[in-house]
Amino acid sequence: MDGLYEQFRIALHQVWQRRWLAMAVAWCVAFAGWVAIALLPNSYEAKAKLFVAFDNMVPTAAAASQNPQNDIMRLKQTLTSNENLTRVVRRTDLNKLVTSDAALGGVVAGLRQRIAVVAQPDSLFEITATSSFAGLSNAENARTSAAIVQQLVELVTSGQLAGDPQRTQQSLTFLDEELRRREQQLQEAEQRRMEFEQRYMGMLPGTGTVADRMAAARTELAQLEQTIVAARSAVNAMRGQLAATPATVPIPGAENAYAGTASGQLAGLEVQLSQYLGRGFTEQHPDVISLRSQIARLGPQAAQERSRGSAAGNGIPNPSHVSLRAMMSEREAQLAAAESRRAQLQADLAQLGQRDSAQPGAAAEQARLTRDYDVLRQQYDRLLADREQLRLRSDMQTQASAMVVRVVEAPRAPSGPTSPNRPLFLTIVLVLAIGAGIAAAFLKGQLQTTFPTANRLASVTGLPVLGAVGEVVGRAERTRRRQRLVWLVGSGGALAASYAALMAAEMLQRGPVA
Repeated sequence: MDGLYEQFRIALHQVWQRRWLAMAVAWCVAFAGWVAIALLPNSYEAKAKLFVAFDNMVPTAAAASQNPQNDIMRLKQTLTSNENLTRVVRRTDLNKLVTSDAALGGVVAGLRQRIAVVAQPDSLFEITATSSFAGLSNAENARTSAAIVQQLVELVTSGQLAGDPQRTQQSLTFLDEELRRREQQLQEAEQRRMEFEQRYMGMLPGTGTVADRMAAARTELAQLEQTIVAARSAVNAMRGQLAATPATVPIPGAENAYAGTASGQLAGLEVQLSQYLGRGFTEQHPDVISLRSQIARLGPQAAQERSRGSAAGNGIPNPSHVSLRAMMSEREAQLAAAESRRAQLQADLAQLGQRDSAQPGAAAEQARLTRDYDVLRQQYDRLLADREQLRLRSDMQTQASAMVVRVVEAPRAPSGPTSPNRPLFLTIVLVLAIGAGIAAAFLKGQLQTTFPTANRLASVTGLPVLGAVGEVVGRAERTRRRQRLVWLVGSGGALAASYAALMAAEMLQRGPVA
């Protein structure tokens, strides 16, 4: 603790020994800072708060396109348009700064940077304008800030926001022209697609590209192959059943007469053969071979009996035989149709393969045509939707919607500049100046090799210090030092008085604006 106290005394002694350097640095820093603050232009800000309500008279789904937030955003953009800002400049003191069209554009651009429109909850939004134009006095800047906000409020409340109907009509005209151009391109692309499909794709099933249709044809061909194999198996099996089924059955009461005929014997042998085959006998079985030989021998005799009509009197047509015959005819017809379709698909695929070999870029051309058509179609649909939405919103705004605007807080001329905060800046500069003077004196003391205390000398040299001789000051020296102290106090007082004078001048400067 003693060491810290001694270090503080040493630092204070170093600063005091160089007090005139500290005072000079403080005056230089304060003067430079205060001059810089004096050169800063005053900025005056005025604001107004508005309540905006949109009374929509069409509570349907069509009114959903009219979003209040979108309308507020539209008000923001329209409020700061060139035409509206030009009107504001002409009706305020800013017109004094306009000497030419180029100067008008510069004033309008600067005014746009100084206007802020902020949306707030509950359908409120705040209009703020800042005026700090170099060609106007402080009082004129204060009046101009309030006048700018007042003009903007009048534009909103009177419903004279310029540019919105014109921009809406221009947008509709542009969209109509784009739709006509895209419609013509879409028709040309569709015509090219139709011509290509007529050349290459009319012969194949399915939809899509050439590759898709060829794949569909191959799939259908594979299914037909399976269908043909199954149909052939069914027809062969049905032929065997038909051969084992007698064409007629005996008439009740005439069994004995029918049994003695060749047709009756043949029918019995065929039934017996069917039984053997059903039991698993093969064609090499002796009983099957014997029955086959007997059937072959009795076949011509049974045919002669049927031709003479001998069997007609001894039997009637077998219903099972007739049903099997009809089913077999149907299966044979299905088989023939499947084989015909297979042959047609094979011929079409072969023909398309020849065309593809002759024109290898057909698939790429078809893909390009489809891609171009899809892109044009998407663009056309999007433009059409945008046009209808814009037209519907315009109709809602002009016919079925009313905007209610009320001024919640009217603009007022500011009583003082919003920025810069000169009293705060003047105080900060004074504190920095005093700190800079003390720091300069302390740094100079650190650079010079002095020994303010005996302990400091002993710690630096490493030698014992036997004693210290105090300074003897005479009467003349004390008088001179007292006079210099008065000068130092006067210099510090002058610095404080300058600060007080600047603060008073700042307060007086704000008075005429209010």
